[in-house]
Amino acid sequence: MKGGDSVDKVKVQITDEQKKVKVPTGTRMLIRRCCNAAITLEKLTGAWEVSVTLVDDEMIREINLKHRNVDMPTDVLSFPMGENGQYDVDPETGAKMLGDIVISVPTAIKQARKYGHTFRREIGYLTVHAMLHLLGYDHEAKLDAVKMREKEENIMTMLGLPRTILTGPEDL
Repeated sequence: MKGGDSVDKVKVQITDEQKKVKVPTGTRMLIRRCCNAAITLEKLTGAWEVSVTLVDDEMIREINLKHRNVDMPTDVLSFPMGENGQYDVDPETGAKMLGDIVISVPTAIKQARKYGHTFRREIGYLTVHAMLHLLGYDHEAKLDAVKMREKEENIMTMLGLPRTILTGPEDL
């Protein structure tokens, strides 16, 4: 393509495995935009693939127990397929395979209410957070956590979903 045409850098396969919540219109497009924004911010080139699965709390609890030995639900899990910048390549497409993201929709709704922002912002944030994990970022060490948080907020602002400033007395 020429000129101002753009091509998705990331093929995002989205599967809704939960039936408890009707996922709002536009959520799939938002998830795709978040994945592409993370790739863009990291200045990565070429074709990439990522899988995003939307689940309920029970399903994410089972996955968390199986893969992390933690018997409780969580908001998002990421399973990178690459290490140290090296990724498996899909032989059919030539795309680098980033890995898998699993998001609990009911937990995203609860957290959006808790933090006083929209479901869109929460789903966007969870997607960006998981994408950065797939790209090798971690938040175990304090300095790494600060860097990761900075990148998350840069991407969210780039997408028009900046952090909401809460001003009510209940936020103090």
